[in-house]
Amino acid sequence: MNFIYQMMYLFIAIAILLIVAYYIITSREVFGAEPAGKRLERMKHSKLYKDKQFQNLSYTPSIAEGYSMPKVLYDFFVAKKDPLLKPLKNIPSVHTILKEIPKDQDVYVWLGHSSYFIQTDGVSFLIDPVLSTYGSPFKFFNKAFPGSDIFKPEDIPDLDYLVITHDHFDHLDYPTVKKIKDRVGSVILPLGVGAHFEKWGYQENMLIEEEWGGMAYLKNNIKITFTPARHFSGRKIKRNGTLWTSYVLETPTKKIFLGGDSGYDTHFKMIGDQYGPFDYAIMENGQYNEAWKYIHALPEDVIQASIDVNARNIIPVHSSKFALALHPWNEPLQKITSLGKEKNLRILTPMIGETVSLDEQDHQFKAWWED
Repeated sequence: MNFIYQMMYLFIAIAILLIVAYYIITSREVFGAEPAGKRLERMKHSKLYKDKQFQNLSYTPSIAEGYSMPKVLYDFFVAKKDPLLKPLKNIPSVHTILKEIPKDQDVYVWLGHSSYFIQTDGVSFLIDPVLSTYGSPFKFFNKAFPGSDIFKPEDIPDLDYLVITHDHFDHLDYPTVKKIKDRVGSVILPLGVGAHFEKWGYQENMLIEEEWGGMAYLKNNIKITFTPARHFSGRKIKRNGTLWTSYVLETPTKKIFLGGDSGYDTHFKMIGDQYGPFDYAIMENGQYNEAWKYIHALPEDVIQASIDVNARNIIPVHSSKFALALHPWNEPLQKITSLGKEKNLRILTPMIGETVSLDEQDHQFKAWWED
């Protein structure tokens, strides 16, 4: 009987230690803050917020039918990996000096994964910057591929707007947003995510924080609208305590869709019907798997989503920097370009750092991922 009691006390002690360790680790600044006060009250009044979390428009399981979490974990941590899960040599890239781009040039520059710089109609935007060398809260986990990490926070010029689609670590990088704080005019972000930024020293009056359907009028007669995505959020164990979003960016000369992470659903057609056609759609294409296709679209779904939003030019992102899924590192670009060719779509595939003029009609890029 004494042995049973000893084992029981041991298990209790281990459980307490694990709980204490969890709270010590997640109290670090990198994990941000939970919404509270006025922000939480605003969330509670949102039609998207039910049972203490935000909801997708459609039922969205984390794991698709026919798969299980034990199987997913086995594949990630035990099963043999594809030999091209990570590149065998440096990712081709070009280190454009962003601070020297003239203000009268309308350009797009991919910074790797889902980070990109847009300048249009004299206004600059930086979207989902992850410019540290890892896409996680820990420096040793989810390390960037060599060559994909050439841009650093110091390379970012003074910004009119920092734009965040959701609070996952591979889209909202604490070291980056902390270092560029004094060069940011305003931050555009989905409801709830402002809690992280206020903890990190951003002033409340810098934050443009809305839910789907919300809009804001920006400099130079530019308008941005918060539109649905099918995804989830969270920087700790708790999920969906902040909102995730896509955006419609309308300027006097262009209309651009900023897709954000999303599984395929009817919202793409809804956005296309209401706001399209788009000159450019920047679509998340990578880190996918059949097991989680409802929260990360497969390449064929990205193609259909691009058709649904009615995009003249499609720019795929969310690849070529981190191995967050099990496919070969270059498969997303191989598949999207092949599928796009079958549908006669214009798929733009610049290298990381390559300047893309948003005023050109005929963009040409080499298949750099095949080198």
